[in-house]
Amino acid sequence: MVHFIQTIWATLIFSGTAAMFLAMTLAALWHLRWVRRLPALEALTPAAGFAASPGGQIRCSVVIAARDEEARIEQTIRHLLAQRGVEAEFIVVDDRSTDRTNEILQRLAQHDARVHVKRVDVLPDGWLGKCHACHVGANAATGDWILFTDADCWLKPDVIARAVRLAERDGADHVTMTPGTALESLGARAWHLLFLTSLLNWFSGVNQDRPKSYLGLGAFNLLGTAAYRQCGGYEALRLTILDDVKLGLLLRRAGKRTRAFLGVDDVECHWGNTVTSMVKIMEKNYFAAVDFRFELVLGGSAFMILVFAILLAGLLSGTVSGLVAGLSPLSLILPAAILAKRIGWSWPCAVYVPFMFPVLFYAMLNSTVLTLRQGGIRWRDTFYPLDALRAGNVR
Repeated sequence: MVHFIQTIWATLIFSGTAAMFLAMTLAALWHLRWVRRLPALEALTPAAGFAASPGGQIRCSVVIAARDEEARIEQTIRHLLAQRGVEAEFIVVDDRSTDRTNEILQRLAQHDARVHVKRVDVLPDGWLGKCHACHVGANAATGDWILFTDADCWLKPDVIARAVRLAERDGADHVTMTPGTALESLGARAWHLLFLTSLLNWFSGVNQDRPKSYLGLGAFNLLGTAAYRQCGGYEALRLTILDDVKLGLLLRRAGKRTRAFLGVDDVECHWGNTVTSMVKIMEKNYFAAVDFRFELVLGGSAFMILVFAILLAGLLSGTVSGLVAGLSPLSLILPAAILAKRIGWSWPCAVYVPFMFPVLFYAMLNSTVLTLRQGGIRWRDTFYPLDALRAGNVR
């Protein structure tokens, strides 16, 4: 009798675990309906009220916060200067760089009047360096639109014009895109696919105008200047680590509409080309993603360990229900393969996505432990105490 009861309980646990992964897969497939690339310019017709300058061009201020970017900043600016169909100014805020960044920027500004360089020598109290630099850049913006992008992102020549036209067509105030990456290893591609999979619900939420949905991505955050001022902008994000995401939150709270797209080669970013480097990059992000709430990390860790234990037990159980449970994470290969096709990768990299979950779990724990051990976050040679980050975090 005891053995029978144990068998029933094991079957229920295995079946529940399999059902959970099946539900995750079905949900991912559903959300994928609203996850696309930014349409081509020819497919976008300007709507009535299209925001243009007297010359008929889109007026956009591109803001970049740069610190010690001598290796990449010149190519980034040259890609931006090639933008078509837009009347643009490029405001680059040199945030206390100690390398040749300022020298390179000053040279570029001398050759092209559209480049404007702002120098920050001292970081004011109560600010993160990047947030302050973006604030300085936005205050100098004169365009009808502001694009926040990163110093290591290369944009296609027509991407700003396409994004603004899309916003006008859909009546949106904000267009954001994921960073595209030129990754070669299957592991790194699988990590990126898992990252995108984790955003599917956010994508479908903003693209369907669900009331509580928001999203923002630092590689490409384009928003109307009026909307930026109305939502509080970086003045309200002074000590927010995930400033790009929380900018989307501020816009949603201000009643603004967002559209999100896959960046792919429209927004090509040069960071983290291995799994190890990506885990390193995320050290400051993942604990911040749960608003520095240790109880959520603890509860999530206990749940993940339990799930891993059930999956392993299922594979070793010798029962049909156990085997189904143990193999159920493989169902996530299907939505990952669809994502891979949409960003131009071959499907085999999607096979590795289920095996990235332990790495994601480690990255979350690593971010939490490192932040707690240091008592804060060290970001670009500046230390920010955890108490200050918690107090200034936008939630």
